Amino acid sequence: MVKLFSYSTLKRILVLGVLLVAVLHLQSCINTPPIAYFQSSDSLKFQQLKKIQPTITRIQRNDILAITVGSLNQESNEIMNFANVNALTTTNFPGQQGLQRNQPLGYLVDSSGHVEVPFVGRLKLLDMTLEEAANVVRAEVIKSLKDPAINVRFLNHKFSVLGEVNRSGTFNLLDDRTTLPEALAMAGDLTIYGSRTNIMVLRENNGIREVARLNLLNQEVFDSPYYYIQNGDLIYIEPIKAKGTFTDQRLQLIPIYTGIATTAVVVLSLLVNILK
Repeated sequence: MVKLFSYSTLKRILVLGVLLVAVLHLQSCINTPPIAYFQSSDSLKFQQLKKIQPTITRIQRNDILAITVGSLNQESNEIMNFANVNALTTTNFPGQQGLQRNQPLGYLVDSSGHVEVPFVGRLKLLDMTLEEAANVVRAEVIKSLKDPAINVRFLNHKFSVLGEVNRSGTFNLLDDRTTLPEALAMAGDLTIYGSRTNIMVLRENNGIREVARLNLLNQEVFDSPYYYIQNGDLIYIEPIKAKGTFTDQRLQLIPIYTGIATTAVVVLSLLVNILK
């Protein structure tokens, strides 16, 4: 029988095999959380999702409205738009950029549901949509201005994003069609440690506080009543379990990659010796 390998060569081959198994084991220790959003059973197939409509927001007490009036009478325009153009300067809270920020005065909806509009007087806009409020204002303004253009918007509506995002903070809610993905995009998306399967949305609905949990990895989020953001919503992103052990992704990966690199060098050295 021909002797293929010496005892020392077989020993080296055995060590090489053990080290290769160790490299594979180290690679398996790198757990990358799933980050592919909105998956379905067949993501490559064209899909038409069910149509849903956002809740239409109605004017409530203590809302601040921007009521803009446009007409051929420049002097009247300046007077009626004074509350929209001029701002109340306020000091930022600690941690916010800059020392001051400007908040338009707007038109405050008082406790009885009325607003005071120049040349028009008190108008009751409580429980109206923005479109309905614009029609009420137009019906009064048209008595003194020809063909006025009226626009009504909310100035105080907002939502907040906290937790594992790149830019947590409070953001203006411009309309009723702002979605959860858009809100997270405003916050700079989730960090690598953000749990994408357990997004918490806190909402107050008719005085009752609600807590919902959504999964961004599943297309079912599109059918959720919390898909569209409402005024006062708080979106909280919980950290994944890995955050409790490692506070920085690089600190988590460096020891693993260092071990793999060291093992690879040893394996290559043994391989060269075996070939010799």
